[in-house]
Amino acid sequence: MKTVRLTGGTKKDLLEKLLKRSPNSYPEFEERVAEIIEQVRKRGDEALFSFTEKFDGVSLTAGTVKVTQEEIDEAYAAVDEKFLGVLRRAIANIRSYHEKQKKYSWFDSTENGTILGQKVTPLATAGVYIPGGKAAYPSSVLMNIIPAKVAGVSRIIMTTPPGRDGKVYPTTLVAAKEAGVDEVYKAGGAQAIAAMAFGTESIPKVDKITGPGNIYVALAKKAVYGHVSIDSIAGPSEIMVLADETANPRYVAADLLSQAEHDEMASAILVTTSEKLAEDVKQEIEGFLKELSRREIISRSLEQYGFILIADTMEEAVDAVNEIASEHLEIVTKDAFQVMTKIRNAGAIFIGEYSSEPLGDYFAGPNHVLPTNGTAKFFSPLSVDDFVKKSSIIYYSREALAPLHEDIISFAEAEGFTAHANSIRVRFEEDTENE
Repeated sequence: MKTVRLTGGTKKDLLEKLLKRSPNSYPEFEERVAEIIEQVRKRGDEALFSFTEKFDGVSLTAGTVKVTQEEIDEAYAAVDEKFLGVLRRAIANIRSYHEKQKKYSWFDSTENGTILGQKVTPLATAGVYIPGGKAAYPSSVLMNIIPAKVAGVSRIIMTTPPGRDGKVYPTTLVAAKEAGVDEVYKAGGAQAIAAMAFGTESIPKVDKITGPGNIYVALAKKAVYGHVSIDSIAGPSEIMVLADETANPRYVAADLLSQAEHDEMASAILVTTSEKLAEDVKQEIEGFLKELSRREIISRSLEQYGFILIADTMEEAVDAVNEIASEHLEIVTKDAFQVMTKIRNAGAIFIGEYSSEPLGDYFAGPNHVLPTNGTAKFFSPLSVDDFVKKSSIIYYSREALAPLHEDIISFAEAEGFTAHANSIRVRFEEDTENE
């Protein structure tokens, strides 16, 4: 990790370096993604199965692309009972948290004959994408399906790439079933996103696509946005720890490494007012690297995107935190809750030395699908709100409209829209004729 003094210049350089990790910075992949999407859009299953064989090495048909109940039963048999218990406890926490996010329709009436309100309606169909290949991600399954289920989505489908054996990871399947998925399809990459966006003979078109993925998945979601809704265009994982001299350097080092192990593009940043803590954390990291299984990935991540920023004051440190707007932020200071009130931009905020980031990844309840690459300045975590839509309700009686109708006509005519004005005027023609 590189240790630098926090200044306006170093902060600007760091922000520019981090932004290069965004999926939007890889236009060379967009042409390939666009071709895949167009082929699936035109040829449906034929293109989907062709790309699955090409990229995943699996030959699928309309009869095998959908996961069967038999395959789900096999997955349950393969999953350890202890893990199943852990999974169910995590589901209870995640569901409980998201239940508190539910919004309800409301209506406000007045005596003069108006009713204004908002009608909240769940999406009809949601599509969840879950990566496969090198690892299983049952936690991502839960974080995407459960808020959709709580929102009341009628049909939740999941796509995930099959392994070389044509099967889906058992933990992925079990997590999906426990969370309440309706259908699971063996499809990955940009071709899966295209299938959910436009529909094929086997995979239905959805209203919204959520879930993480590689650069092809991220760019495919960007490309189909507008045909369907998406959650976000997620970049590589990132963690920032804001700490002072009271922090435990061993804990801080362990937490930084917890995100650096995701991939070589992951970012891990410590912002601190203590030079001693900075040095102690570096030593702890060196010790951990000798023990951890993904040390090569971690080392490359830290070499490229690992930073220790030393600030002169906590105010400067907080300013840097808000400017970088990290996906995960841990606050480990003597007055952590007071510092938290000054944070404007972060995907998820973890307070205190026992609230480490993996707690949020797996078990606490809040969603771990979070804004990355500085988008926490204007985006929020995935939530129940992502799976509902809102319609405005407007009702006016004749008596309520009468005293306002001339104002509306004047407004419409000021914009040059005479037909707008006329649609109001005709309702009071009789009044004018009788004058």
